[in-house]
Formats: sequence, structure tokens, C-alpha cells
Amino acid sequence: MREIMESMGRWLIGAGILLVVAGMVVMLGERVGIRLGRLPGDIRVEGKHGAFYFPVVTCILISVVLSVISWLFRSR
Repeated sequence: MREIMESMGRWLIGAGILLVVAGMVVMLGERVGIRLGRLPGDIRVEGKHGAFYFPVVTCILISVVLSVISWLFRSR
């Protein structure tokens, strides 16, 4: 049981570090001109009574990055 708790603790620390790094990338990206959520190709429709926004290109970019990361760190 102790090994499971240690493993879970390490996993949670790693996930926290990953979230901090992701937050820093988003914040710094705004300053250097990488505006996630407002990339060319993201869909935005505005009408009189509302708006619809779907970040298609942003979703694809994030998916590609996460796929590459998971491919690099996959267990053998």
C-alpha cells in the first residue's frame, strides 16, 4: 500500500509541475505573439443575439503537441 501512495504522490507532483509549465507557456506565449485560442483558422461567428467560438486550429495544435510528448515518454 505504501508503494501505491508513493507512486500516486509522484504522479500528482508531476501533473502539478506540468500544469505550471503549461500555464507559463500560455502566459509567455501572449507576450511573444503566440495567441492560443486566437490562431488563424479558429472559428468565430458573431450575431445580433450571441456568438459562437470554436478554436479548431488551437485544438489541433495542442493535440499534436500532446501526442508528440506522449510518444516521447511512452513506456516500453
